[in-house]
Amino acid sequence: MAHLLLLALAVTCSFAMQVVFIPLQETAKLDLGLSDLQIGLAQGFAASIPVALLAIPLGRLVDRANRVRLLWGVAAVWTLGVILTAFAHSFTLLFVARMLSGVGVTFALPVAISLAADHCAPSSRGRALLLLSTGRIVGTALAFALGGSLLGVLARAADGEAALAPWRGVQLIFGVASLLLMLPLLLLREPPRREISEVADLALRPALRAIWRRRPLLAPLFLGQIAAAMAVIAAGIWAAPVLARDYGQQPEEFGSWMGGILLLSGLIGSVLGGLSADWGYKGRIRGGLLGGAVVAAVCAIPAALFPLMPGPASFGLLLGILLTSGAITGLVTATAIAVLVPNDLRGVCLGVLFVVGALFGTGLAPTLVTLTSSLFGGEAFLREGLASVAVTASALSAWGFLRAARAVRQGSPGS
Repeated sequence: MAHLLLLALAVTCSFAMQVVFIPLQETAKLDLGLSDLQIGLAQGFAASIPVALLAIPLGRLVDRANRVRLLWGVAAVWTLGVILTAFAHSFTLLFVARMLSGVGVTFALPVAISLAADHCAPSSRGRALLLLSTGRIVGTALAFALGGSLLGVLARAADGEAALAPWRGVQLIFGVASLLLMLPLLLLREPPRREISEVADLALRPALRAIWRRRPLLAPLFLGQIAAAMAVIAAGIWAAPVLARDYGQQPEEFGSWMGGILLLSGLIGSVLGGLSADWGYKGRIRGGLLGGAVVAAVCAIPAALFPLMPGPASFGLLLGILLTSGAITGLVTATAIAVLVPNDLRGVCLGVLFVVGALFGTGLAPTLVTLTSSLFGGEAFLREGLASVAVTASALSAWGFLRAARAVRQGSPGS
């Protein structure tokens, strides 16, 4: 249990360090003189580029190398990215800093999932991954709540004479905190690997072929999760600017209640996702493991209309439902991979998922919102662009999970 708590701490830290820029981005945009498109690129493709380049080889390292050392390495990279963000004075520097920050979120999670899977039996992995998902949600919520509050405190204290702009000060504080939170990871130890399959020690190409043979299940599963992630990522990145522009709220005003929504929706979604995955795994209905993801993805479709709500209360309610649905689908997908894919293929499988997800989810979703907004008439129509992208992605997610559940019922390879 102690090891799972340390892994959850690492996941919490990684997400907090990446997400803290979101409540600050409207202030940073004005300070740096950037456009919505540039912010979308810095928040989207900046995180997706290292994933596309490194996810599969690092996924193979997860399957074969010392995972605790890998976790330490990515923690050092995300800490550097957070600190560099505080000193970025151009779009190029900001883009590079966000690339480094995104490495932690992307690569800490598969390492933690692999380690957690070897610390518990298959029948309890849904609950183990629930703890990691809780860490992700707590980190995201803390970033919003503390980031927004710190921004207000530093802005009042600076009174226009601070050496660093308030948003830069927040980034620097989080960077120092990340350095301190890395220390407990020294207590982690590498566990023995469970469930080594008959293809142990395969090179990367044969491992990819083994993943390809499982495409009847993995292709729709990946589609469902990536589309769900697109809706959640787009909402997470652009909700704060919509609140500032269309509802007249500032980060110190919405940071606390947004953090509360993120925390509650994440915890509720993680509990429901973990329990539904374990119940489905133990149930008599073949493919029931994915049932929770199907229901959650369907519920996300109307919730994706949150940017068009008349006030902050209805905005927050629908956003909470959307984020809860995203937490459920993410937990169920991770559990499905941990249960249905052999141990020594999980890292590569997650690597492939993260490569495709980085290109079409993390990379495309934020920019797609700005491009869709331009079709409506420009940056003043950000809320319409966000709603359109989120609804479409949620519908695709529901279709993908339905197809994946049917593949499990039909006994596709790997299921």
